[in-house]
Amino acid sequence: MSTYPWKHGAPRTVFITGASSGIGRDMARRLALEGASIAIFNRSAAEDVLAELRAAAKSPGQRFACYPSDVSQAEAIKAAVAQAAQELGAPDLAIHSAGVLHNGPLVETPAADFERVIDINLKGSRHFAAAVLAHMQPGSQIAFIASLAGLTSNFGYTAYCASKFGVRGLAEALRYELKLQGIAVSLCCPGEIMTPMVAQERRAMHPVSAAMKDFAGSSTLDKSVPALLRGIARREFEITDTPKAALTAWLSRHTPGLARAVGDGIARRAQARLSKGTP
Repeated sequence: MSTYPWKHGAPRTVFITGASSGIGRDMARRLALEGASIAIFNRSAAEDVLAELRAAAKSPGQRFACYPSDVSQAEAIKAAVAQAAQELGAPDLAIHSAGVLHNGPLVETPAADFERVIDINLKGSRHFAAAVLAHMQPGSQIAFIASLAGLTSNFGYTAYCASKFGVRGLAEALRYELKLQGIAVSLCCPGEIMTPMVAQERRAMHPVSAAMKDFAGSSTLDKSVPALLRGIARREFEITDTPKAALTAWLSRHTPGLARAVGDGIARRAQARLSKGTP
């Protein structure tokens, strides 16, 4: 029995990028419990992840494999996906979860750091989508793990917001293209989820950024990933993970002036505390 409300039945074969940790890894584990065979695409081999997936498998017929590749390199991810499709079969569900964070004001962000975020988060989304869509059939689905930062912005996140707003635009346009082919598109826009990457970022985050992020709240993998998978299973397009994230997205979309005013107020107070040297 499936845990999630799969509109077209639980996926048999899933391709996931960025499954070495965080959201991608947790999704892979939960999808293994649903009975899926899974191909993961990371920069390096991930034997610990594969062992975890084998332990979670619902049946002995499931297969799990890692294809080391860099999503920012179009030809590399194309070749890795082609190999996975040949060995495991075409994916019923493809999830692009690979991504990087960068926090810091624009004038303090080297061009190389900005470009790295765009290369992995935005260009990587394009490269993975182009690679998997060459093998996907009508009835299948592709999901992009974007961020609440793809719907609303924050202080110190020029690179990250630019990349995630770009992923949102890519997914919106691709949805029209693929609907005509019978392939569903989902865009996951969770708020902050405490993954190892986020925990590391929090240690050096600009105080104004932290204050603004606190408005939308923070969540855990155990709370957020099931919410995202439920939206994917229902084939929803835009998916948020918590009530606070949904409220933040709603305010940004329907009352943008108010949302900016609230953000300005939070930033002003945080900057004042910083200037006074108070927490």
